Amino acid sequence: MIDYDDSGRPAVKVGDPGSASLLFSEPTRPFEDEPTLDFLIRACGPWGSIEASVQTWDGDGLDTFLTSLAEDFRGWEGVRTWHSLCYDLTLSAEHRPGGHVQLTWGIHDRAPSEQWHFATTTVHAAGEDMRHLAADVHAFIAGVAK
Repeated sequence: MIDYDDSGRPAVKVGDPGSASLLFSEPTRPFEDEPTLDFLIRACGPWGSIEASVQTWDGDGLDTFLTSLAEDFRGWEGVRTWHSLCYDLTLSAEHRPGGHVQLTWGIHDRAPSEQWHFATTTVHAAGEDMRHLAADVHAFIAGVAK
């Protein structure tokens, strides 16, 4: 769900706060002359929380990836994957029986240390639920002027 922080910047909530949820927030463009887009991602659940900075090249097509999953609401074989520029955020998607999409979000320590890795799963109804998620992520990415 798209939301806005105190400074009016977009934020996206993904998942169920009762089990596992993610918050994309604080999108910034650190370099005026290139499309680098950084943001924070926070994963929360009954097990605790973790937060990391993610670096992308104009979102690395995350919104396009999610849109493609929504368009294939009837399903697909195997696992589809996406990753951010520095692999600090990864996403794998599987179509499940009953018209659901299982997304496994990976948050990783950046190279060269790569000392830790965290993963959590969210489940979404295929079709409209995925379309809303893709639209929210698109609004988040587009919400910071180039």
